[in-house]
Amino acid sequence: MHNWLLPEYIEDVLPADAARLESYRRQILDLFRVHGYQYVMPPMMEYVESLLTGTGHDLDIATFKVVDQLTGRLMGLRADTTPQAARIDAHMLNHQGVSRLCYAGTVLRTKPDGLARTREPLQLGAELYGHAGIESDIEVQRLMVKALQLLGMRILFVDLSHVAIFASLSHIAQLGTQQERALQLALQAKDAVRVQELITNLPEKSRKAFIALTQLNGGVEVLEQARDTLPDTPEIEQALHEMVTVADVLSSNEVTVTIDLSELRGYQYHSGMVFAAYAHGYAGPIALGGRYDEVGAAFGRARPATGFSLDLRGALQALGPAILNKGILAPVSDDAELMAVIETLRGQGQVVVEALPDMLLNYSELACDRTLQKVDGRWQVVAV
Repeated sequence: MHNWLLPEYIEDVLPADAARLESYRRQILDLFRVHGYQYVMPPMMEYVESLLTGTGHDLDIATFKVVDQLTGRLMGLRADTTPQAARIDAHMLNHQGVSRLCYAGTVLRTKPDGLARTREPLQLGAELYGHAGIESDIEVQRLMVKALQLLGMRILFVDLSHVAIFASLSHIAQLGTQQERALQLALQAKDAVRVQELITNLPEKSRKAFIALTQLNGGVEVLEQARDTLPDTPEIEQALHEMVTVADVLSSNEVTVTIDLSELRGYQYHSGMVFAAYAHGYAGPIALGGRYDEVGAAFGRARPATGFSLDLRGALQALGPAILNKGILAPVSDDAELMAVIETLRGQGQVVVEALPDMLLNYSELACDRTLQKVDGRWQVVAV
């Protein structure tokens, strides 16, 4: 057994990648800040009741659990920061109006997940509380698009769905809890054969509607097809109207809106429109989000809520290997002029490394490609 081996799907982030991650983390948080989102830093560990209440089965099995040695109670290492943000809004801030929160930090998951296939994603997200209208869904999705474009993804695809459609169909068909869960999983897996097996005993109208969900995916024209195909209930009509509105706002030369009405990710968790962002060069969604109006009820305040999150490590993987910016090697000296030049360079954002006495001058290991030398009586930067 080698002492230095890390657990599977857990890895160190070395200097070049760490520098790039931190640079983009700051830029995205600055983007959130100028849009009015306030930064919060929830704890890595909480009692499981707080972490998991209202979030559904999927988050439960993704959460590492430990026993608190002080109280004997079960605690969890967060697998998603969104429930913590909902707790802060509902219980700690207790705002009466709209509140906007953002976060950036590591989450831990029992199995590898996301684009980076890691159990330790670096999750960044923005959440908006206290507004139930379509305007807040649009604000959050626009912010998601801006964040991904900041990372260099100019051409994006935003995929929309709405859990109210499946919920309405389940109510009409009077599905039991187990059948509803099984059907939701089959639709999420795009398993049309399994869907057929699960609905054989339903009325013909319900069977046709659930089968239609497996086929209603593509461009925004799918929404008109859905109006012609699905039952005419107020909940379904409202859901389709909301997606048409968002598609009209987001669609542009750089953003293509697509529809997939069988997308039911987080069905027990979300309460309205759900969305995912894709881009060329990525095998899966880069960012995920949706409306989750009921989660705050577990903390004493059921607040309207919508938001999104992304794994920054996964989002950056298609950009190719990171390149560490090279620095300047300076001799150690009490020369006042040299010290003034070093401080000026550092003030400009340049990396200046001071050579220690008897140090092996390996410029590659020191990440330096220039040096400070005295030329014609003045300290100057010279290429190595």
